[in-house]
Formats: sequence, structure tokens, C-alpha cells
Amino acid sequence: MGTPREHPDAASRSTLDKAADENFPVAPFFLPRAWRDDLMAVYGFARLVDDIGDGDLALGGADARHLGVAPEHADDRLALLDAFEADLARVFEPGGPGPGHPLLRGLIPAVRRRSLTPEPFLGLVGANRQDQLVRRYETYDDLLAYCELSANPVGRLVLQITGTADPERIRRSDAVCTALQIVEHLQDVAEDLRRDRIYLPAEDMKRFRVSEADLAAATANASVRSLVAYEAERARLLLNEGPPLVGSVHGRLRLLLAGFVAGGRAALASIAAAGHDVLPGPPRPTKPRLLREVGAVLRRAHREG
Repeated sequence: MGTPREHPDAASRSTLDKAADENFPVAPFFLPRAWRDDLMAVYGFARLVDDIGDGDLALGGADARHLGVAPEHADDRLALLDAFEADLARVFEPGGPGPGHPLLRGLIPAVRRRSLTPEPFLGLVGANRQDQLVRRYETYDDLLAYCELSANPVGRLVLQITGTADPERIRRSDAVCTALQIVEHLQDVAEDLRRDRIYLPAEDMKRFRVSEADLAAATANASVRSLVAYEAERARLLLNEGPPLVGSVHGRLRLLLAGFVAGGRAALASIAAAGHDVLPGPPRPTKPRLLREVGAVLRRAHREG
């Protein structure tokens, strides 16, 4: 008998509803139902841990109550992350009491069905804990190490859920996920700065003569635009690992992975269309642009697969 599906509360539904705002499709309709369920369960986990790390939890304190965090500590992000990690451990204890948070209870069927391990989930928790402690990144390598925690586990989980994980696909997936994270950072420069976070490497800011005050301006000057263009090119090169990854799989999974890669390419195109001025607000790709990029990725995957 399968594990009963968890019915999320209002706060959890609010978290899951954010899937519509992502640069890429999270669990599109054309996938098998079991894949969609498992991908949405993983998305719910990843979105919730990010919301904890960013202080974006739904109002009312329901998430803290589910995690057993006292009301007086409901705004303590590190305390919430510690409680979240402890609740996550209960997902992997079949004989235990089970997790308290509905989104973590909803993760149990995917973990059992796909034999998922704790490591990718712990990486995402670790990235959000790092966000509380590290506000600036000195080098590009430092940023890549952060992406190893904050982004790459998601791609690895997608491969595990779909039964297609192998070393070469994991390597290419890591490159694509890192690229998607960098693109998101470029889109969100202004928002991140309001949170007192800068994901543009300090060594690159010095090279392009960009100050933190420049990033706080209403619009980007020439130096900021040049820096954003430089980091966007780095992301584009990483995304070049995408078409061979897409070409290595078949059927509906090929379309899903093409959507991930195309989402990154379309977002980069929207950044370029804005003249690399990301400061007024996140440049977002249009749906027609995304569909064109999906087609381009699939054609290239066919040639390289």
C-alpha cells in the first residue's frame, strides 16, 4: 500500500504556488503523474528552505509551529533552519514519529519510491545556513562552492527521481544548475543587496571598478553593465553543457531538461535585452522567448546527442 498523500495547509500551498514564478518549468503537465508528484515534493522542500533562509515565510507563524519552534524564536532564521534540518532527519527514519511539517511529510513518498538519500537535501539546508553567515564572495571559485550547495543538489535529485543519474549526466547537470543559480543572482542583484547580500565576486567588482554604491543605484552605469555581461557570459558557457545532457535522455524527460536549459538561456536573453541593466528589477523572459529557446535546445541536443 502506498503512503497517503499529504494535504498541505495554507502556508504550504503558498510555498508550492511559487513554482509558477520560476525561470523554468518545475513539474509540467506532460510528465508522468508519479514524476510530477515527486518533483513538486522536492520543489516544496527547496522553496521552503529558501523562504526560511530569506525570511519570506508566510505570515502567521504556521511554519515555525510545524517545526516546533517557539513563537519568540519564529524570526530566528538559524533556529528555524536547525529545526528544519532536525525535521528533515525524520523523513529518513521509517520507524520514527515522522516530520512535523506538512511539506516534509509530503516528501516521504518520493524518498521511499526513489531511494533518495539525505545528502542533496542537507546541501540545500547548508546553503541557506551559509546565507545567514556569508554576505559577500571574494572569488568566482567561492561562488561556485556556494552553488555546489545551493543549486547542484536540485539537478541531482531530478536525475535520481527519473532514474537517469550517472557520473557524466551529474557533471553536466551540475554545470547547468550552477548556471541557473548565477543567472538568478544576476536577475536579483538589487533585491539581494536589500538583503545585504552580494553574489557578484568581489574580485570581479574590483576588476570592473564597481562599488556597492553603484549596485544600489536606480539604474546601472556602464561599469555595472559590463560586469553583469561578464558574469552572464560565464553562465552561458556553463549552459552549453545543457544540450548534450538533454540529448543523453529520451522521451518526456528530454523535454523537461530542455525546459530547464531553455529557462536559463531565455533569462540571459532578457538580461541582454535590458542592456544588462538589472537594477530597476529582475529582467524576466517572455513565454514566447522561452518556447523558442526550448526548440533551439532540442535541435542542438538532437545534433549533439
